[in-house]
Amino acid sequence: MDQFSDVKLTRRDLLIAGALSVSTAAVPGAHAQQAAPMADATTTPEPVTTGVTFTVNGKPVTLQLDTRTSLLDALREHLHLTGSKKGCDQGQCGACTVIMDGRRINSCLSLAVMHEGANITTIEGLGTPEKLHPMQAAFIKHDGYQCGYCTPGQICASVSVIEEIRQGIPSHVTADLNVKPLLSVEEIRERMSGNICRCGAYSNIIDAITEVGGVKA
Repeated sequence: MDQFSDVKLTRRDLLIAGALSVSTAAVPGAHAQQAAPMADATTTPEPVTTGVTFTVNGKPVTLQLDTRTSLLDALREHLHLTGSKKGCDQGQCGACTVIMDGRRINSCLSLAVMHEGANITTIEGLGTPEKLHPMQAAFIKHDGYQCGYCTPGQICASVSVIEEIRQGIPSHVTADLNVKPLLSVEEIRERMSGNICRCGAYSNIIDAITEVGGVKA
């Protein structure tokens, strides 16, 4: 007993010593669990490729693509149709808008392999310098662009918006869902809200769309 006579161990000291011993014993196990996933993360998986066939601007196209390839990248990098722009790459700016089976979509958010057999129209397929699409001509007439970066997406969306209204598809500002919406400036503004123009040419874009759609602003 004499050899322990100078040791003063309180209950608090005992609890602390016990907690330290438990945590020390657990640390090696925790490190081992963390090390395994890190080792796996260093291995890059082999890409999975598949064939996809669709029609682009009236021409049938077959591509062998990584299944992770977006429709935008397939158009730009594989078909070299660079009119559709990569802006935010998150579906928020509309610069990548194309027309697929008559409806506008953000091509940056859609995988190319999802559109087997689809009919896709980009800005290059709407018109030519010799024979412009009416919407392209209206954008030029009303100066519906400044830097021009968003213009291909704006034009594709504009063409689709007019068709949506003519088909009777309602929007958030359509007052009566039982009645075909009017081709009004209010409807156009709401439907075009997903296409951003950093230069602020919105009023000119509205003028171009209303002229083609036959609406008086």
